[in-house]
Amino acid sequence: MTTGPATDRPVVSPPSPRPPRTRARSGRDALLAWGFLGPSVVVFALFLVYPLGRTVYLSMHGNDIIGRPNRFVGLSHFAEMASPEYVQVLVTTLLFTVGVVLPGVAGALVIVLLLEGVLRGQKFLRGAFALPFAFSVASASVIFAVFYSPGNSVLNGILYRLGLDQVPWLTSQEMALWSIVITTVWMNLGYGVLVLAAGIGSIPKEINEAARIDGATGPRLAWDVTVPMLGPQLFFLIVISTINALQSFGQIHILTGGGPVGSTTTLVYSVYQDAFAYGTSDFGRASAQALVLLLVVLVCTVVQFGVIERKVHYS
Repeated sequence: MTTGPATDRPVVSPPSPRPPRTRARSGRDALLAWGFLGPSVVVFALFLVYPLGRTVYLSMHGNDIIGRPNRFVGLSHFAEMASPEYVQVLVTTLLFTVGVVLPGVAGALVIVLLLEGVLRGQKFLRGAFALPFAFSVASASVIFAVFYSPGNSVLNGILYRLGLDQVPWLTSQEMALWSIVITTVWMNLGYGVLVLAAGIGSIPKEINEAARIDGATGPRLAWDVTVPMLGPQLFFLIVISTINALQSFGQIHILTGGGPVGSTTTLVYSVYQDAFAYGTSDFGRASAQALVLLLVVLVCTVVQFGVIERKVHYS
């Protein structure tokens, strides 16, 4: 019986064992890691963990005339949220959020898509539509206060010239909330245009060229190709716009102060009223509402991530 020729194989030496980690070395590594993480942990605890814990504590306590907690009340502040007064606040918050997010995102998308068909001056027009983003909340609110002013309203002057009836923009319970919605949409429109314009700029030209070769032009090209490719930017814009709408305060405070008759009092403005306005200093009730607001923001964000993100196409 014959055997085949022996083959030459390289001799692989076994890997040398790693030197054992000594207790002193592990201690130095941990100390180094905490040296880098320490400042961030301190800032995180000081500005997030402690305020949140303090808010939970205050929400379960009553307070004296200057706001110091003096008695334990349990969940009674949260039970008050079921009253018709606070239910109306939650409904107003919902209407305001939907009224701001949907037209704001849709309007920015329409503007960006229309600007794609402009051959000259496209950058100038994008900058013009993005200009509201440069205005502060206070500046924009003062401008719209002039537009809505009952005595010398610019908008009512235009309606008068057209022979139309005057509109009580900020003094009517039916119109005040939607007047603030219009103001907020205008303020947020510029940011939406910037985000979506950047998204369109990142779409590879080869995709649009291939779609045009297949016969997709105009609205079909925009709806079937451009909008799906803008999915990540649209999703980001919806989430951010929802959070910003739920936290809107300045324009409500400047334009209506929560009125008339509480018709523009959202949840965040109700927190301000209970904690600081009218000298009430009811920090317990305000803290309970702040925690409810936090829960609403978390629920909206989780639902959006669970529903909308599934339809987002990441190229």
